[in-house]
Amino acid sequence: CNTDCKNDPNNCISADLFLTMAKLMKYEGYADVGYQYVNIDDCWMERERGSDGKLVPNPELFPNGIAALADAIHALGLKIGIYEDYGTHTCGGFPGTRGHIEDDVDLFAKWGIDSLKLDGCYCNVSEFATGYPAVSKALNATGRPILYSCSWPAYLSDKDHVPYGAMAESCNLWRNYADIQDSWSSVANIINWFGDNHGNLASFAGPGNWNDPDMLIIGDFGLSFEQSQTQMAIWSMMAAPLYMSNDLRTMEQWQKEILMNQEVIAVDQDPLGKQGLRVFQDSKKHYEFWSRELHDGSYAVVMYRKDSKRPSKILHGYL
Repeated sequence: CNTDCKNDPNNCISADLFLTMAKLMKYEGYADVGYQYVNIDDCWMERERGSDGKLVPNPELFPNGIAALADAIHALGLKIGIYEDYGTHTCGGFPGTRGHIEDDVDLFAKWGIDSLKLDGCYCNVSEFATGYPAVSKALNATGRPILYSCSWPAYLSDKDHVPYGAMAESCNLWRNYADIQDSWSSVANIINWFGDNHGNLASFAGPGNWNDPDMLIIGDFGLSFEQSQTQMAIWSMMAAPLYMSNDLRTMEQWQKEILMNQEVIAVDQDPLGKQGLRVFQDSKKHYEFWSRELHDGSYAVVMYRKDSKRPSKILHGYL
């Protein structure tokens, strides 16, 4: 985490940075096509809880607190998300929510938080089956609608026996696999994993419950034009939550156009909520087809070619 606001004030984690991104989301058109959450990740808090046991925002990064930032983001018509961890500490070593579930979620609700990402560092995975539902219950008890993103399956080593049914009862979305990195190889690896494993998880996706392949890295440094198009297309076929991981101050026009392609976003946000599947892969794994049923009975189809050779004619019967 970059928390060095003294030497890097324009890029460090801070209220100024998140409010700047929120304004760009609103005034450059991202909000108009459906992007609505501005999410704070790890490292936003002090290393120790306050004397009253409550979490304390880092006063150098958030001098007016989180509630003031939430008010400013809400005034733009957007929503704010925050990060915590079910374990004793967050992945960055800050206080986790273990032993403080009710106090922490009540505090988030008081601040006006709209989304909670709950990670799974510094915790025994055997406790997830009770811990993540306990946080869900506490969130509901606040009376405030708070989107709940769980990292539950990402930490389980046996991916063939993940309790997706229980997750769907407690979580709105869940991270299934490894963290995305700013590279095409990372994106391709995630696509391959979801294509190979959709039989274990696709049936649990639907309105209010989403498999999450991680963030869109379009606008960072690792993807070409074609690779960016591919990520946007496949994420939309998977009915994935579309979270941007980029600096909206430095976006190229072609990156904006991909991220704000309303036809592709309409597929992602189709009200039927049915996750698309990889329905064909050739024997050499050079290309594959993905298909997604839509609410009006039509289908969205993507042909994904993996190699970097020049285009060639592909003949394939598809119904």
